[in-house]
Amino acid sequence: DFEASFIRLIDKVTNGSRIEINQTGTTLYYQPGLLYGGSLEHDCSPSRGIGYYLESLLCLAPFMKHPLKIVLRGVTNDQVDPSVDVLKATALPLLKKFGIDGESLDIKINRRGMPPKGGGEILFSCPVRKVLQPVQFTDPGKIKRIRGTAYSVRVSPQMANRMVESARGILNKFLPDIYIYTDHMKGVSSGKSPGFGMCLTAETINGTILSAELASNPQGQGAAVLPEELGQNCAKLLLEEVYRGGCVDSTNQSLALLLMTLGQRDVSKVLLGPLSPYTIEFLRHLRSFFQIMFKIETKTAEEEHTGGEKVLMTCVGIGFCNLSKTIR
Repeated sequence: DFEASFIRLIDKVTNGSRIEINQTGTTLYYQPGLLYGGSLEHDCSPSRGIGYYLESLLCLAPFMKHPLKIVLRGVTNDQVDPSVDVLKATALPLLKKFGIDGESLDIKINRRGMPPKGGGEILFSCPVRKVLQPVQFTDPGKIKRIRGTAYSVRVSPQMANRMVESARGILNKFLPDIYIYTDHMKGVSSGKSPGFGMCLTAETINGTILSAELASNPQGQGAAVLPEELGQNCAKLLLEEVYRGGCVDSTNQSLALLLMTLGQRDVSKVLLGPLSPYTIEFLRHLRSFFQIMFKIETKTAEEEHTGGEKVLMTCVGIGFCNLSKTIR
């Protein structure tokens, strides 16, 4: 059902797409149309998070005919997909690096929704660009501060404070500048299911943002999680992400590579941490769709003096130009 919901979403943002699915639901014929954009609303399936849908919109939104403004409803934070908080903290600054910026680039969380019933709502808006600029992003720099959000819905507001305490207990050993907001939503804006969770981001002096997140088990599934444990584990996940390092965190590797591919006919370089399995598969897709190959150089931990092994990804963009952008 979530895949069917995704196809309906793609149908909404495009004009003239043809989609045919056979009766058993095993083959899909898709003929793409024009990326149209505009003001839209979509109810996502609660079996996956809004992040699942938003990740694809982030790839497509800059190339629409009209700036995209879309309201998505469903599960804002779950254990499978990147949450809305993480995408807001990491993917938006990444888009700005490629020249997609402006006041209208924003993700606003109106209501939070936890699985299984959801009930969250977000507003995503993105301006359109004719061309992307190439990037040289090879020095992540030192971590200067850690920010985060501990949220709780339909449970005691004290849960958020307990997560913050335990996360700070670990992170304060490394860095003094830590601020974790507590976000307790009440009434209608707290969705339909109880839950809590945390999203942490580490920012470097060069503007690299690395993130980690955890959410509690959905109501009625699995063992109950203590907020203290969740806070500690989330802090450890962030340290793991910092160890992996690179200029883009593992959630957004594929987005960075796609934007590099679609850039001007110029060299783009990005230093990444170890490639995630998803990114490796994504590189194969880039090769089959755009006939583009990345030059991949490995940097050992000794060369970089920090964390795990890194890879330097270099490519020449295909010079993609958004021809459908309306000229004002």
